Amino acid sequence: MRATTTAPQWRTGQGLINLLTRRRFLTAFGVTTVAGAGFGGYALAEPWRTCVTRYHITPPRWPAGLSLKLAVIADLHACEPFMGVDRIGDIVETTNALQPDCILLLGDYVAGHGMSRYAQPIAHKDWARALGRLTAPQGVHAVLGNHDWWDDIEAQRRGSGPTRAGRALQDAGIALHENDSVRLQKNGENFWLAGLGDQWALWRTGRALRGEKRYIGVDNLGDTLGKVSDDAPVILMIHEPDIFSSIPDRVSLTLAGHTHGGQVRVLGYAPVVPSRFGQRYLYGHIVEDGRHLVVSAGLGCSGVPVRLGSPPEIVMIEVAA
Repeated sequence: MRATTTAPQWRTGQGLINLLTRRRFLTAFGVTTVAGAGFGGYALAEPWRTCVTRYHITPPRWPAGLSLKLAVIADLHACEPFMGVDRIGDIVETTNALQPDCILLLGDYVAGHGMSRYAQPIAHKDWARALGRLTAPQGVHAVLGNHDWWDDIEAQRRGSGPTRAGRALQDAGIALHENDSVRLQKNGENFWLAGLGDQWALWRTGRALRGEKRYIGVDNLGDTLGKVSDDAPVILMIHEPDIFSSIPDRVSLTLAGHTHGGQVRVLGYAPVVPSRFGQRYLYGHIVEDGRHLVVSAGLGCSGVPVRLGSPPEIVMIEVAA
């Protein structure tokens, strides 16, 4: 495996000022300058970077005749001014230019309530329409993330989908997978693309017992992999990486987002990681017992508009024997 990162793409200073209203710019500046004290203001600039991080991976028993280029987009958290439609359009243009075989979207398209103090949400149809311009020979495929569920009060009340974010993706022509698997083909070689339901989808109601999880997943790994009907390799899309500890070696490659690489990481260590495994599935290419996982740092921000040591990234993976 080899990982490389391209030079980041920066918006010009004038373009940034034009994008931000004066009031929102001052708010964002105040938050990120405090977080970036002692780092030369780097935390202010880093949320506006977009890198392309590349991996070359050979999973066990991968067919010799199958070479796949996968582009991964995770955790957009669409909102103005930090991840507006124009910036999403730039990400789409960069991703298309990479000429991947498949484009995989790993959830958390909406901003989330934490960011509402610093930003304005974008209408679902607008961010989805921008993503609808993604194109790849084997299609554009998506799963949902926890914020896509938490954003939808009606889905929370029902305890089930569909969600507004899911509908917006489908209306934009993007295939949405929830506990489902689809067989695809390249150059006569079959492979399976599986998408798992979100593991943090629904908030529990009432008083939680000591040690009880605050959320209920809609994930069903058994049903998802049960739809794989032959021995072709399987690529699994998930949002939260925690379930990787339970994924069988039948899956060649698992792809996740959610952690933002810690969002703030100093010397490789993230003080806050939304995972019960802490640093174990924080970021990057992880191999356990011959099983391969790639966790993307994502593109947007959650909670506060700050990134440090974990720049936004599009992930490009070449899988080949």
